[in-house]
Amino acid sequence: MKSTLAQVRSYERSVQLLMVNQFSINLGFYMLMPYLATHLAGPLGLAGWTVGLILGVRNFSQQGMFLVGGTLADRLGYKPMIIAGLVLRVAGFATLGLVDSVPALIAASAATGLAGALFNPATRAYLAADAGERRVEAFALFNVFYQAGILLGPLVGMVLTGVDFRVTCLVAAGIFALLGLVQIRALPDRRGNDAEDRSAGPREGVLTQWRRILRNRPFLLFSVAMIGSYVMTFQVYMALPLEVRRLGGEGTFGTAAVALLFAVSGLSTILFQTRVTAWCKVRMAPGRALTWGLLTMGTAFLPLLAATALPAAGSGPLARLLAAGPPALSALLLAVGTMVAYPFEMDTIVRLCGDRLVATHYGLYNTVCGVGIALGNLLTGAALDAARAAGMSALPWLALFALGLGCSAAVYGLHRTGRLAPPVRAGARAGALTG
Repeated sequence: MKSTLAQVRSYERSVQLLMVNQFSINLGFYMLMPYLATHLAGPLGLAGWTVGLILGVRNFSQQGMFLVGGTLADRLGYKPMIIAGLVLRVAGFATLGLVDSVPALIAASAATGLAGALFNPATRAYLAADAGERRVEAFALFNVFYQAGILLGPLVGMVLTGVDFRVTCLVAAGIFALLGLVQIRALPDRRGNDAEDRSAGPREGVLTQWRRILRNRPFLLFSVAMIGSYVMTFQVYMALPLEVRRLGGEGTFGTAAVALLFAVSGLSTILFQTRVTAWCKVRMAPGRALTWGLLTMGTAFLPLLAATALPAAGSGPLARLLAAGPPALSALLLAVGTMVAYPFEMDTIVRLCGDRLVATHYGLYNTVCGVGIALGNLLTGAALDAARAAGMSALPWLALFALGLGCSAAVYGLHRTGRLAPPVRAGARAGALTG
């Protein structure tokens, strides 16, 4: 841990602040969101479809607006979008705790989603710009802070919600308010590297920029190929807990086994992310690292697949071991795969866009992956239901393993054909021809 903190201190203040920023964002978000559905269905007594609508509005407003948020960050600067997103989170979280009417709850949910669409692309583009040649290492550290917030947030939220859910909402809103004040005071203004291009002539229109990005075939192919990585990693929150509950029951053991999944995933990242990234960077090209990361994510489902071949273990210690062991090993392998792939994934996006309109590219990338997650989770849920109905418990894990193989093969193909290399800009090409 000391070496991680030493690496953080080696970056300039803006990068350090962005990492603390992301930790605080995830801390505030995850102390509230895991308990929101229970609050809506319990004390407020809302129907299940209404709860689903409120939660769905948040997800849709975030995923659907990522491209807009990234575009605004490239045009107006990264800092204004980060601060605007934080302010929206303050308003949204405070409202969720203080109102009980459905229209107000929907508006608050939409505000929290839009907030993420504003500051997420801006934060990643800012980090990529100020980290410079050390982008890969910076994104590895960024993931450590990211996971630390996810790990700690639900624990803090559980304590606060035990007092009152309103307290949780107001504390989360307070974290975002404090964070916003710090950003206003301490975060330097920053624009993308394309700012120098704007001084040479009139600025391109938004639609022209979007059309140019949509013609960036390597970037689009990479975005589609990486969808599966997000579907696979999301199973730590969906398929793995459902499997633990199915085998271990809904009692204390089941709750502890689900908590173990999150602890294994978060702690392994916090402890080993920087070492894994350093090892990979010395030994692999970015495309190979991405390929191995995706392949590791796919193999994460083999322990669950193997467990389905074992006979039923009854209700003794062996049954508990089978309920907790294979899912925990799967969570660990998913974390390792993410540790390998994530820093190179974020760096590859910057390289594929030629270091221009970086926030807009991050925004579109998040939207593509967000749509893919929604469809992937729908199909995974259908596979889980079909497996139970047909007595084919291996089906979901076999499908997810095949998804990992397919994604790793797709990224390897892009790597081998040179499509993950940065584009050659017109000026650089002309210089090469005349030099």
